Amino acid sequence: MPNRPYVFYELTNSICSTCYRKVEGKIIEQNGSMYMIKRCPRHGHERVLLSNDAEYYKLCRNYLKPAEMPLRFNTPIRYGCPYDCGLCPDHEQHSCLTLIEVTESCNLKCPICYAESSPDRKTFRSLEQIEAMMDAVVANEGEADIIQISGGEPTIHPDFFAILDAAKARPIKHIMVNTNGVKIASDREFVRRLAEYKPGFEIYLQFDSFEAEVLKELRGADLRIIREKALAHLNEFNISTTLVVTLKKGLNDHEIGKIIQFGLQQPAVRGVTFQPIQAAGRLEQFDPALDRLTLSEVRQQIIAQSNVFQAEDIIPVPCHPDCLAMGYALKLGGKIIPLTGLIDKEVLLQGSRNTIVFEQDETIRDRVFSLFSTSHSPESSALSLKSLLCCLPLARVPEGIGYDNVFRVIIMQFLDPYNFDVRSVKKSCVHIVHPDGRIIPFDTYNMFYRDDKEKLLEKLKSEIEPMPVEQS
Repeated sequence: MPNRPYVFYELTNSICSTCYRKVEGKIIEQNGSMYMIKRCPRHGHERVLLSNDAEYYKLCRNYLKPAEMPLRFNTPIRYGCPYDCGLCPDHEQHSCLTLIEVTESCNLKCPICYAESSPDRKTFRSLEQIEAMMDAVVANEGEADIIQISGGEPTIHPDFFAILDAAKARPIKHIMVNTNGVKIASDREFVRRLAEYKPGFEIYLQFDSFEAEVLKELRGADLRIIREKALAHLNEFNISTTLVVTLKKGLNDHEIGKIIQFGLQQPAVRGVTFQPIQAAGRLEQFDPALDRLTLSEVRQQIIAQSNVFQAEDIIPVPCHPDCLAMGYALKLGGKIIPLTGLIDKEVLLQGSRNTIVFEQDETIRDRVFSLFSTSHSPESSALSLKSLLCCLPLARVPEGIGYDNVFRVIIMQFLDPYNFDVRSVKKSCVHIVHPDGRIIPFDTYNMFYRDDKEKLLEKLKSEIEPMPVEQS
């Protein structure tokens, strides 16, 4: 009898990429890659590449840890995931990072913008509404790990510094500003004021390429000089900065190693976040089985193009291992010391609040200290890396070693209508605050809850018999 040309791995729920109705998703392994096979009664067959590295895809299952839940849920379960977002009680992860969009307006018009922001959109949320959105996060989290002030372009909001003051006045461990850098590049006094919000403050700076044509395709303009001036100001005031790279397959993925090396040379840069996007909707011809840039491929290219991180140093993040991978190191005396590969997986999975405490493991602790100057010892150490971001280790290290010495690489893959996986989205830890205060996974927000897309959601829900609301 003939054999299947693939190995069936598991079954999940997905959505049709055309009509967004729920369909079964069959996960298969074939020729070293993982695919999702979907069949919609109305729109037929889809085959979607999930990972070009089947072994890494399976490894992610070994990095699952018990979910840490929010203090409260915001919406009931009525129609099933992903139609009940807000967070509903069926979600499996609290908010590690929560975005608050303060404006739809922007001083650029990027072709790839999730929010479709531009200078043509003039809406600025009021300070009162923004504070209410912050309060919604705090009510869910108690003490929020990271709130990211986003947009549009948040730095052009007329109440921008009042927004930062409001965030600082609340129990929030780390504040990020997601920015294109135009204001930072053009106004040194503005950057000086930003520095007053340290510590626990970081700039999330767009930095996609060194090539003019790439920037024009992704951002609609050659922004190289703007990026150079912005980094000069951020370095001058030593404001912690993450370079955020939107990666498009075949366009700028050859620059991964170069961007990492560049980031290592910048005093204020604490790491690089790579966010692969898909060409779907942007090209006339798109094959989701061939043209996707997956997390596993980005990981392979980091390893191949960088002389810093090896395979054991880029590992799944336990709160959402399907969509997040991390590698982190310390910058010491001109040397880069990768540390992720030293972490025993069980220490990672047992850490509370999605963090690792090195001193819980004597072998790892001693290895870390052996990498530092011989003039220091565990006995003379201080807990000085206490402000590392969620999902990254807390480490007891010699005095004088702090967040300035951190360098991390993060891969953040977003789900879209092609690779959507209910099993995975339930573990999402990157959330966004709806204007009405609901806390929604970033992936489902962009598909179902942004702007007028809730009209489609209401239509889909009208076709489903709702479940009765459970009485607590």
